[in-house]
Amino acid sequence: MYRFLLKPRWILSHIFVLVVVGMMINFGFWQLNRLDERKASNAVVTDAMKQQPQPLSTVLPAGPAATTEQVKAADYQPVYVTGVYLVEAQVLVTNRTNNGAPGYWVVTPLVQADGTAVAINRGWVPYSYTADGPWDDFAPPSGTVTVQGLLRQSQVRETNGLVSSPTDPEAGTLRVLARLDVGRLAQQVEEQMIPGYISLRAQDPAQSDLPVPVPLPELSQGPHLGYALQWFAFSLLTIIVYPLLLRRYAKRKQMDGDDVEVLEASDGTQLA
Repeated sequence: MYRFLLKPRWILSHIFVLVVVGMMINFGFWQLNRLDERKASNAVVTDAMKQQPQPLSTVLPAGPAATTEQVKAADYQPVYVTGVYLVEAQVLVTNRTNNGAPGYWVVTPLVQADGTAVAINRGWVPYSYTADGPWDDFAPPSGTVTVQGLLRQSQVRETNGLVSSPTDPEAGTLRVLARLDVGRLAQQVEEQMIPGYISLRAQDPAQSDLPVPVPLPELSQGPHLGYALQWFAFSLLTIIVYPLLLRRYAKRKQMDGDDVEVLEASDGTQLA
């Protein structure tokens, strides 16, 4: 009854289904690999944040010698640094949220005793404040301050191959940035800047109610396990349903009597 399955057009159908099933299984394992990567990344971040705050000078080379690779290796490391805020170089980073409310990050360079500067993400303010100011409500303390926070990598432009995040003009002095791009900020600061920033957790002397410090990252495992199970379920469903559809097709054509290849396969006769 099923000899028709060996016909060329049906063989192509079988191959197509097998390829689709193989792709779905591969997608499932790819999601499991992404899950493992997320777990490993979360473990690195968790271990880093458990460490005691260290002077920035012991985590990165002194002066402007620090590299992006060194900052990446120390990502999320708790550090503290002492210096004076460079208020005139303060900028806002747009499209930032706090408990669902839109606003900005306030980023102010802090000049250390050796003359180098580090960008401090002092926290979030609402969109009611604009690039034109005034910014007096969240002015940083004057004089020498000590900042404690997490060392972070400079942000880069994100893209998924189809859509890219906004970019900042390459020239001019900007008051608002699309992302916390330390390299772009350094273009408008005379002092040498390290290629990373500190996300403020505490400060002495303390700042006012604004800006609101950026909360610690939520280390979820993401949707990868659910996606993997979906792909495996789709592949299993295809393996079960496809033979059932073939069986139904064969029976229907046999009952209708209008499919020569099914009749040939069922009674063994050859029609002229």
